[in-house]
Amino acid sequence: MENLENKNAASSFNRRSLLKGGLALAGASLLPDISTAAPGQLTTAPEKDLKGRRKLGHLEVSSIGLGVQNMHRTYQTTIPSRPEMINIIRKAYEKGVTLFDTAEAYGPFECEKILGEATASFRNKIVIETKFGWNIDQNTGQRLPGLNSRPAHIKEVVEGMLKRLRTDRIDLLYQHRVDPAVPIEDVAGAIKDLITEGKVLHYGLSEPGPQTVRRAHAVHPVTAIQNEYSLLWRGPEETIIPLCEELGIGFVCWSPLGVGFTTGAIDENTRFAAGDIRGGESRFSPENLGNNMALVKLLKNWGVKKGATPGQISLAWLLAQKPWIVPIPGTTQMQHMLENIGADEVKFTTEDLKQFNLDLAAISIKGMRLPQAVLNFSNVEAPAKG
Repeated sequence: MENLENKNAASSFNRRSLLKGGLALAGASLLPDISTAAPGQLTTAPEKDLKGRRKLGHLEVSSIGLGVQNMHRTYQTTIPSRPEMINIIRKAYEKGVTLFDTAEAYGPFECEKILGEATASFRNKIVIETKFGWNIDQNTGQRLPGLNSRPAHIKEVVEGMLKRLRTDRIDLLYQHRVDPAVPIEDVAGAIKDLITEGKVLHYGLSEPGPQTVRRAHAVHPVTAIQNEYSLLWRGPEETIIPLCEELGIGFVCWSPLGVGFTTGAIDENTRFAAGDIRGGESRFSPENLGNNMALVKLLKNWGVKKGATPGQISLAWLLAQKPWIVPIPGTTQMQHMLENIGADEVKFTTEDLKQFNLDLAAISIKGMRLPQAVLNFSNVEAPAKG
């Protein structure tokens, strides 16, 4: 899943100087599956292991996962230290994280390689989820136009994934975006073949149209849906989360911290570096940032009440929504990873949630979550089977 340079970084007590991130696909196919960790404001609470566990379908995972998209290149196009990224992944496992998220598109290929190297010694004790679906040449890594979920291509992609991840199976394989040229029955059928072969254990969909979910689920039970979901973007509440509840499907939140916004790392004076995809998101435009800062203010106030950071409040709120919702914040800094998993210790009472949601209802977020060219890849329905 979630980077910028902030001119006023030194002036805020809880702001990171840089948000960690990963570059998605170039141009219209930029993938915003990026989430950032909680802000630099640290609590005085002792560091604790992540004990919480949740179910995605029948698959048990830690209550908070780790997205590794950012680990090959940040939003500012800087290259993080590979040894340190491996250290962060290994430390996350030591602290109780068992769900690790990546995709062939991140790099391409590089984040799968980093994750495979980092987790080789404890592979059998974790859940690795990765994603296919973009049109990427499997030999060169060249990004070709559009999407590709043709069954033969899926099977070729999985062979490469297994090598990069240094494993014999993928615990949870997602279609990264629905391919408008391939019936979902063909996609699910190909994955069902891979499940029969033992190369894939569970499968899911990312940002799908709801009827596509139903059709896929009819071929083989869908374990999880992965969508953007945070206090900044609550779109899945309308259709997808109720659908997951109806069908017994787990829900994984990418960008659970609103690409850094809900951590307090962005303010009304923030301007984004060239190449940072958030610069093209109207919710972060100068005319909308001032209005949207009301959400950050709310999170800071609740952080004081709960002895937590704004980012931890954000993650705790997500965890409080449903017992089968799992956020996967990403980061390239050790302390932010530790802060994120600390959100599992932050609990909302029934009365807390009632009051928080009343306060939240008074805030109206202005601007779109993504440029329209990127949104065009979301909520797509696969074509009918001929």
